[in-house]
Amino acid sequence: MPASEKPYVIGLTGSSGSGKTEAARYLESLGAARFDADEVSRAVTAPGGPALPAIRETFGDGVFNPDGTLNRRALGDIVFASAPHRRALEAIIHPLVQRTMLERMDQAAEDGAKVVILDVPLLFETGMDALCDETWALYVGREMQISSRIVARDGVTREQAEARIDSMMPTDERNARATCAVNTDQPVEKTRQVLAQLYRQAEKRA
Repeated sequence: MPASEKPYVIGLTGSSGSGKTEAARYLESLGAARFDADEVSRAVTAPGGPALPAIRETFGDGVFNPDGTLNRRALGDIVFASAPHRRALEAIIHPLVQRTMLERMDQAAEDGAKVVILDVPLLFETGMDALCDETWALYVGREMQISSRIVARDGVTREQAEARIDSMMPTDERNARATCAVNTDQPVEKTRQVLAQLYRQAEKRA
């Protein structure tokens, strides 16, 4: 494939606990170039990250640890409980994340990647679906999402898990906007079979 040719871009999204990260890693194992918005978000808020000055100015010293690093739990408690605060944080972080993702997509094109996975929880909310040739939404039943995945994985309370879910686009709306929706409330191998079939179809369109 010529290095100048644009890769076929699949946007992968889903609410917290939907199994999106595991799915993205599996798709990467099939040969896709994967770019993780959460990883980029952590990078821009890491020590010395470009988002930190604006976060301190907006949210104050209370969301920072004594050593100057970001206290993600404290910040999360604020933004998941308040839509205005969440939008303020998104206004700081999302432009930085999108810029980095675009740079990585350009590099993928130069490297000759055929298929790119944009692993973005807020794909539709941030408008990054406009960069995609198709979009896949992963979803799971709310109870499993809360108790078996978010609470067990992150060690948060049920109330905190529910606040995370409720801060995002409703599942039905996300699924309706996506090119296809994949239910991950099934054995892992079954989910992988579905993803592999979708991926093979996408490769043919690339």
